[in-house]
Amino acid sequence: MAKGTVLVSGGAGYIGTHTTVALVEAGYDVVVIDNFSNSEPSAIKGVENILGKKINFVEIDTCNIVDLRKVFENYKFESVIHFAAYKAVGESMTEPLKYYQNNLVSYMNILQLMKEYGRPNVLFSSSATVYGDADILPVTEETPRKPATSPYGNTKQMAEDILHDCCRAYDGFYGIALRYFNPIGAHTSAQIGELPRGVPNNLLPYITQTAAGIRECLSVFGDDYDTPDGSCLRDYIDVLDLAKAHVAAVDRMTEGRMKEKYEIFNVGTGRPVSVLELITRFEKANDLKLPYKIVGRRDGDVPAVWADTSLANEELGWKAERDLDDTLRACWAWEKHLRNIK
Repeated sequence: MAKGTVLVSGGAGYIGTHTTVALVEAGYDVVVIDNFSNSEPSAIKGVENILGKKINFVEIDTCNIVDLRKVFENYKFESVIHFAAYKAVGESMTEPLKYYQNNLVSYMNILQLMKEYGRPNVLFSSSATVYGDADILPVTEETPRKPATSPYGNTKQMAEDILHDCCRAYDGFYGIALRYFNPIGAHTSAQIGELPRGVPNNLLPYITQTAAGIRECLSVFGDDYDTPDGSCLRDYIDVLDLAKAHVAAVDRMTEGRMKEKYEIFNVGTGRPVSVLELITRFEKANDLKLPYKIVGRRDGDVPAVWADTSLANEELGWKAERDLDDTLRACWAWEKHLRNIK
């Protein structure tokens, strides 16, 4: 007997695929929707290879409420995890309307239909970007949100506010926002991992593509920040740990353990790692040397951010467990699998 059914929007994406696997392994049924605007059909195949069975998958654009309504008509689910969004900070600086249109319309369509069909539980994929350039580190859930440094970050702040208002206004409507930090890694099977289209915006895919010879040189955006080695400090969390946090949050909602109708949790490791340190750790973990160069700072980047995760540890019963070196080895194993490198 399944624990329940979860709709996973954007479930063919990086975090969506790993969370889908974790949900099924935890005893949930899933319905995955995606339009492959920033993912590949092979990701669904990878999920099915890991699980050894087919999953319910519907190819739709969540911005199309007519198509989305058919999913609500055809499948019974109590909870939704909403991942479907564009996520490149740099691109959002040059294409803000693209980000507001896609990230907010798709999200409000989900919420509208959840309300209309009486589906109670919404888990929103939020981000540490809502904290902006925080005055005090590590950040807690009580840390004041700063004005977003990018349109991408602004869509996350706005989406949190929308969910908060819906939970306050509508009976039988519950929401959790998981603010996660910098997801990295890949499934230990090397069947799924981060698969960016074109030039990667995130650090780890650029590192692995440089190691594979696809990129000539890795760029480090700035070495003059007020940090120990001058490069940005981030909280890098293994995607497998992150996936388990989503399962813990769905458990909390479906088991009626929420203390408020709307809750927020930081999901990170609580350990800051610099960009230059991560490069060095990757080289050592995989016995490689990477060509890299220091270039100018990138618009939208904050110097440092990492999480205080004590609330998630206590309330969700969840904690990041994966070792960073194991994570970095899994990244390289995934890249080698992808490129057929022996």
